[in-house]
Amino acid sequence: MRVPAAVRHQEMNPGKLTALFLKQFTMSKVQSGETVALLSDVTTRPEYVQAAFAAGEELGANCYEMRVNMTPSWTKVGVDTIGKTNGMLDALKAADIVVALHIPLFTSWLREVMATGTRFLMIIDAPDDLEVLLAPKGLKEAVKYAHDRYTATKEVRVVSDAGTDLTYSRGDFPVMSQWGYSDEPGHFDQWGVGHIHTFPNEGSANGTVVMSPGDIVILPYCRYVQDEVRLEIRDGFIRKVEGGLDAKLMTGWLDDNKLSEDDLDPYAVSHLGWGLNPQARWYNIALHGDNPERSHAATRAFPGNFLFSTGPNTQGGGTRGTTGHYDVPMRDCTVMLDNEVVIERGKFVDESMYVEREAR
Repeated sequence: MRVPAAVRHQEMNPGKLTALFLKQFTMSKVQSGETVALLSDVTTRPEYVQAAFAAGEELGANCYEMRVNMTPSWTKVGVDTIGKTNGMLDALKAADIVVALHIPLFTSWLREVMATGTRFLMIIDAPDDLEVLLAPKGLKEAVKYAHDRYTATKEVRVVSDAGTDLTYSRGDFPVMSQWGYSDEPGHFDQWGVGHIHTFPNEGSANGTVVMSPGDIVILPYCRYVQDEVRLEIRDGFIRKVEGGLDAKLMTGWLDDNKLSEDDLDPYAVSHLGWGLNPQARWYNIALHGDNPERSHAATRAFPGNFLFSTGPNTQGGGTRGTTGHYDVPMRDCTVMLDNEVVIERGKFVDESMYVEREAR
């Protein structure tokens, strides 16, 4: 009998939370005199707000909270969270760093705020994960290196023993990188991650993607793939989905997010990249169940996974704003950048992308 995840107690001493936020804020270069805007909602953990206030005060920063009257959804990306309240967007733009305690991804206002140079830090994971996943030494350097390699790449090929053979061109959209803290102007990051991704040139993705048991659907579900899903991709869109239960779950979600019968946007190939954070482990769902709070960072950032996704590309500057988004970190893939192998069967061949795990 499977023990429900809710039975598992928090393993981190709650008294350590402020010290943990202080470490994160220090890494994010929160300094005396800076303005920190905390963006929360009705479901935000109050202890996160308290810890952020205490950490900011310790560093001499000016912190305030902006709480929205809504419950942002993990499954619906790109949905506005701040509304049309006069002055709210201006206040976020005026802040030195915005700490979002919910998910603002793929929204237009996020791009507006970041364009002003405001730093952006998202904190959405459970306390235990925040402690374990805090960026280790060398992660930023490895991510930056991978970012540069990916940026210089024109053609990518991804293969696997399971049958994946996907090719795509890149260069029309920027590479986006996260190393677990936000210490540079206009940078977006998430506490606990360490990964890179970009969007393929429109219409360039072609081939086959095979999701195998043990791969993870982290959006909209939080579950391991149970049976093989085979995707036929042509000219940037998934044209056929074959398989059992997992295939039905995928098509059910994407079809429900169509705006019309002939809307293919949910089936478009979206951001593609890989994880580098050695603190992250793919088996988090097996340990803690399917609670999204335990699956945000750990399951998308574990080293060597190839993250395949479908749907929107507005985060990279595109125009496809569909809510039909599907995120799948896949294990054991081989990734070639301009015909050079950098990841082989889920392991880094390029040693500059490898980071030692820290004991915590």
